[in-house]
Amino acid sequence: MPSWTIHLLETPEEMLAVEELQRRVWPGSETEIVPAHLLITAIRNGGVVLGALANEEIVGFVFGFPGLEFTPDGPRPKHCSHMAGVRPDYRDSGIGFALKRAQWQMVRHQGLDHITWTYDPLLSRNAYFNIARLGAVCSTYHRSEYGSMRDELNAGLPSDRFQVDWWINTKRVERRLGKRARPTLSLNHLLRVGVHPLYTLQAGPFDAAQGKADNLPRPPEHVPPLEAQLIAAEIPSDFMALKSADFSLARDWRFFSREFFETAFAKGYIVTDFVFDKSEDLPRSFYILTDGESTLDASG
Repeated sequence: MPSWTIHLLETPEEMLAVEELQRRVWPGSETEIVPAHLLITAIRNGGVVLGALANEEIVGFVFGFPGLEFTPDGPRPKHCSHMAGVRPDYRDSGIGFALKRAQWQMVRHQGLDHITWTYDPLLSRNAYFNIARLGAVCSTYHRSEYGSMRDELNAGLPSDRFQVDWWINTKRVERRLGKRARPTLSLNHLLRVGVHPLYTLQAGPFDAAQGKADNLPRPPEHVPPLEAQLIAAEIPSDFMALKSADFSLARDWRFFSREFFETAFAKGYIVTDFVFDKSEDLPRSFYILTDGESTLDASG
């Protein structure tokens, strides 16, 4: 049994604890914190705040609220999952997955079938979690979604975001959330079905003083032609480390990925999977885009 449990949070004291947890997860700017009074207002009006408790402390949470999306047939209700975070010392413990699974159950009980949220498409850990593990898909790219952000994780770069769609009543999502996890895809899986990386990342210039290149991956200069039914598009496996080492290179990646995904989505491609490959000395990360809604494995 895990050393933590998932609970529905409802009291002012619990909302204050969630407010404080946000400061530990996203340090550096009070302007990015959702205050307790707003959390309380949301849950009194259909919103959901779920927490992971360990030793009577809240160590993880997910927060969302009902909203509207506008379709050709008119507005329809959805759930907007605004924020999720886990205390640093409890990461990689399964809490994030358990919180999203509990959110899935709560929102289905409300009679809704669609959850959306945003994340930075260059963060490979988030991409793997959202797309590969949870079964969300994406065909929407927002430039500078939150304007200029001032917390330590986001400061200095345009706040471009994917908006993902989590269709919570589909077999795809139900299988991803089941007890028998889908096998992790690797680069070899891609190659076996004839999907080769769309482009090759180049290392930095040779450093004569150190006798080697800097090994920071460079994006292509231009978006290559997009023609195949399945496309594997590589991103840096550790964008935050790259940003810390070379901020101008991080900006290059932001603008290349913006052009790439906007071009792909305009041509009808959908992000349907993500591969985090550890078979080589350096991990590699690939988005899988499909011209349609097929996926690499028949089970979704």
